[in-house]
Amino acid sequence: MDPNFTAEQGEIRRTLRELLHKRSGPHDLRAALDTPDGHDPALWTALAEQLGLPGLALPEPYGGVGCPRTDLALAAEETGRALAPSPLLATSVLAAPLILALGADAQRAGLLPRISGGTLTAALAVPAPALATALGLTGPGGGDWSGGGRAGGVQARRTEDGWRLYGEAAQVLDGHSAGLLVVAAHTGGFARSRTLLFLVAGDASGLVRTRQTALDPTRPQGRVQLRDVQAELLGEEEAAADVPAALARAGDFAAAFVACEAVGAADRALERTVEYLKQREQFGRAIGSFQAVQHRLADVYVQVQAARSAAYYAAWATGQDGRQDGQDGQGGGGGQDGHGAQGGGGGQDGHGERVGGLALAQALDALRRAAAEGIQLHGGIGFTWEHEAHLYFKRAAGDELLFGPVHRLRAHAAGQARLFERAEVSV
Repeated sequence: MDPNFTAEQGEIRRTLRELLHKRSGPHDLRAALDTPDGHDPALWTALAEQLGLPGLALPEPYGGVGCPRTDLALAAEETGRALAPSPLLATSVLAAPLILALGADAQRAGLLPRISGGTLTAALAVPAPALATALGLTGPGGGDWSGGGRAGGVQARRTEDGWRLYGEAAQVLDGHSAGLLVVAAHTGGFARSRTLLFLVAGDASGLVRTRQTALDPTRPQGRVQLRDVQAELLGEEEAAADVPAALARAGDFAAAFVACEAVGAADRALERTVEYLKQREQFGRAIGSFQAVQHRLADVYVQVQAARSAAYYAAWATGQDGRQDGQDGQGGGGGQDGHGAQGGGGGQDGHGERVGGLALAQALDALRRAAAEGIQLHGGIGFTWEHEAHLYFKRAAGDELLFGPVHRLRAHAAGQARLFERAEVSV
């Protein structure tokens, strides 16, 4: 792995930081959170038109830029710094890779160009709180997390005119506003019990969506109720066995993406704290000059840098599949893979190493530490609603609720690596 950024990656990060600095400042952020969608549609349009961000990691035949997924993950560091609320995570990281991996040719051709252009947003709807399990981050990803034929999930029923869905999914990222829902539903009865993915239009009859109050307001969430809603199966029914693997690959990429976001947020929280401590005085001198304060900040700095290294490695590892869910020639093989890392291989089952969960755990720990120290060292003002410090702490706690918790991320990674089994053998 070559840790240096390519010229293209540096340009993407620089342009994105400039755009977010102009369009997503503290006042813009709060104004966006108060809108019905929970984000600024004008900013999303700018990200699509000026940077092609929604389609950055999608193939060119589908209107995308054709960059490796690594570039999109690294760009997340800038969106994390600004805590920019946008449909990027739900649309381009969770939903689009599943459509690309499992969708039929007509589905890809009809949906992905609109996603790339920023005219269509999408969301992955799974029953709460099963998102981390469905993505294979805190569990094996199999089982009956989609409902298992019981109340509390989403059920699919085949009819003469296609498929009908009924049930409910809560805590769906952008579920209240997305133009397209990718819904995980249980079907097949006891003997052929399985989970399939379905496409549901945002204006479908029988679909009821409401925005939910979330701990982290920068991650808008919605409750999705499906009352005998007509749906289209994503891909072919015979490929049902591919659904868990596709969700696991999407989960690993999502973990690397959120880890990079968390690193950017932690870095910005630390930066804001240092700036404040250089100005605030106590006992006739700047607080930042006290050795005890410097030691605390140094510990945070070391933790953030370690998390950054882990997040970068996870971002690079997600691009090491021989084919990225249908994208030819991006990653794998020898030589330079086009995104600042030497092409590799290896990994698990022919894919790159699945290290996103570990990187996410370390990044969320770093963000929680940086945000907590920032609140304390800001003093009384850090606890007020008017200050942005608490938003960074809520981002860390909210992401851990969605994709964690941290101890389960680490436990699952240890189980996959058979870490404790090896320890017993060595003893």
